[in-house]
Amino acid sequence: MAGQETRMLLLGAVALFEPVNGYQIRRELLSWQVDRWAHTNPGSIYHGLSSLAGQGFLARHDLVDGVREVAVYELTDDGRAELRRLMIEALETVNPYERSGFTVAFSMLPLLDRAEVVRSLTARRVELERTVAEFGNAEPGVAPPHATRAMLLWLDLAVAELAWLRETIEDVRDGQLAFAPGDNGWTPPDDDPGWQMSADRERYRALLGR
Repeated sequence: MAGQETRMLLLGAVALFEPVNGYQIRRELLSWQVDRWAHTNPGSIYHGLSSLAGQGFLARHDLVDGVREVAVYELTDDGRAELRRLMIEALETVNPYERSGFTVAFSMLPLLDRAEVVRSLTARRVELERTVAEFGNAEPGVAPPHATRAMLLWLDLAVAELAWLRETIEDVRDGQLAFAPGDNGWTPPDDDPGWQMSADRERYRALLGR
């Protein structure tokens, strides 16, 4: 399993759709193109789920669904605590050269409550302001010209993120970003695989006696 991003993605995907089987998680994460931006190897997903179950962060249930056996996963209490820790750390940690951890956490933002998100994004804004100031105060001539141009790119990206982050914090505060199903009036299209996942989830719950 490749790093913190994959760990967070797997825990988050289970949290979003539990109880859910490994194939559904793999299909969902590949639809997010996580192999392109989150350093996640699709072949590691099943192994990652087994590893997280072995560590006590996921509960695995082996069910008979019709004529087939299927392993479905749910988060344990330790898994929820670990997911929350990973998400908050990723939201608050500023690395102007690498944003994949932040992108993973932001993609699952509704798993945190609104107040937590505001606190973490505000902490990120403060750290990002410090980073922009450091880039802006770099003395000319201390690095070769090509390295200086690279630093200007990092500065421009950090400035753009800072402007986006300020607007996003206001959107979270004002309720423009949803933190519960239906908050923003959006529903998936009729052919979205999420509808099948919802039906499967209800069937798995019934098999588990929920």
